[in-house]
Amino acid sequence: MSNVLAIAAVTRLLRDLLNDTLIDGNVSQVLGADFTVTSLPPDRVVTAGGAEQPTQLNLFLYRVSPNAAWRNEDLPTRDRAGQLTQRPRLALDLHYLLTAVSGEELHAEILLGYAMQLFHEHPILPRERIRAALELATFDDILPSEFESLRASGIADQIELLKITPRTLSMDDMSKLWTAFQASYRTTVAYEVSLVLIERELPVRPTLPVLSRGGLRDPASGRDPGVLVRPDVASTVPTVTAARPADGHPVMRLGGAVDIEGFALDGGPGAEVTVRFTEPGTGVTLALAPQAPAAPSRLRVRLPDPAPVAPGSPAEGTANDPARWRIGPYVIDVVVRGADGREAASNALPLALAPAGSIGVAAVAPDVAFTIGCSPPIRPGQSVAVLAGRQMQLVPSPNVPISDVTATFTGLVSGTEVPVRLRIDGIDSPVIDLTATPPKLVTVTIP
Repeated sequence: MSNVLAIAAVTRLLRDLLNDTLIDGNVSQVLGADFTVTSLPPDRVVTAGGAEQPTQLNLFLYRVSPNAAWRNEDLPTRDRAGQLTQRPRLALDLHYLLTAVSGEELHAEILLGYAMQLFHEHPILPRERIRAALELATFDDILPSEFESLRASGIADQIELLKITPRTLSMDDMSKLWTAFQASYRTTVAYEVSLVLIERELPVRPTLPVLSRGGLRDPASGRDPGVLVRPDVASTVPTVTAARPADGHPVMRLGGAVDIEGFALDGGPGAEVTVRFTEPGTGVTLALAPQAPAAPSRLRVRLPDPAPVAPGSPAEGTANDPARWRIGPYVIDVVVRGADGREAASNALPLALAPAGSIGVAAVAPDVAFTIGCSPPIRPGQSVAVLAGRQMQLVPSPNVPISDVTATFTGLVSGTEVPVRLRIDGIDSPVIDLTATPPKLVTVTIP
């Protein structure tokens, strides 16, 4: 999610993209003169010097407005007691004026043509291009030392991509704007950049896991069975209709198994079947073979044990090495290589990998410290929080991969039982015992 530097980051990003486009187009040679790309107010760009006016392309943020589609998406953010239950998310649209000025004839029109062509050919900015453009951004130079944790490049990791849309302003609106700028009018094009999401890291009041959704109850378990989907039309190509952990939890963990349901998953006699787990952000893919026997409608694949592999082990560096895995979302698909050598890949379904590990507790009055083991290791840059009952403690992201986290809480009463969870990048370690009937919370007794 973006931080408070997102607005400045977008302006910096667009300015650098314009500058790179003009340099790559060798515009200086076309014009026979140097040029600059700025992001200043128009009254500081347009001069009264006539022929002395330098050749310049200026991008000015003249308006910031709430995004109509997202402005109420996160309401309400507090419960009736006033406690924060969800981090407030600020959704903004940025409105820019692109102006070209020059004291030479036709130079301004040439600059404007290059810039408009850039925005027309790249209406959506890929995340990789945003990261590359902001890689060398010098935002840290203008920030006090206590704000070193802020990084404007977070704009590349927000949910929505940045979209550039041309806007038409009437002559009346344009006249009012330039009158307010107190500068002589120059040819101007308006653009809107959407969407910028700004969210601050704040501890929130977590909700406990849902044991039952209500509704019709299963006569055997006494719980809500949920929605069952039974497709009637069979597919002749590998098709995945469901991917769920074998232990019944909504997230998979190392050491557990994942059941995959669908059609034509075994490929027939002599086929080779592989189940792939791919990280959406990095594209890293880990491939595992399903357990035998495989059936056309069901596969089961077991994830590696959470214990670290010994140095020099054949599993080191492979998909069976827990250190290769990352807590977070994965997309799962099945690749079937038939006996004839033809290979077919199924559709992909998402499933998150949650942290697995043990919990240790120690009391040093009046505080209680929880130490939670974690497998796979927590990577640098991942957000970390420990939840004890309805309390949350944020833990700084590590600089190197770590396998345990310690957090201290106050106000926990000795002898009480609380569920303790480790939350990594928004994914909680499960704390429900599904082997009990009905299911119950797994709690830790406060010493």
